[in-house]
Amino acid sequence: MSTFKEEPELPNKLYFRIGEVADIVGVDSHVLRYWEKEMDMKPHRSNSGQRLYRKVDIVYFLKIKQLIHGEGYTIGGAKQALQQDTQSSVQANQLQTIQQQLLQIQSDLLALSKKLHY
Repeated sequence: MSTFKEEPELPNKLYFRIGEVADIVGVDSHVLRYWEKEMDMKPHRSNSGQRLYRKVDIVYFLKIKQLIHGEGYTIGGAKQALQQDTQSSVQANQLQTIQQQLLQIQSDLLALSKKLHY
């Protein structure tokens, strides 16, 4: 999957209505609803039942658009690519944690070795 452009400049607010998100992403509202359904997204709902999206949701929609419109993925292919991207991120975080733990163990062993040799 190619690299994704940085997050666009968004207004400083917690939630966005579907029309606002459609304008930002550059697709119709019904497309967002379809993507939401296909990607198993659960947007926040207002008291009146209106869909409300966070900035992270907008970035996710932009990634979907890039995959489908920019790279020619099907909706199923985009879903799989995003899941793999998420799994890769989780694995990278796990590897970083393990690396930090190994560095700590190495440091502890060096300190113990110095104590034993004195």
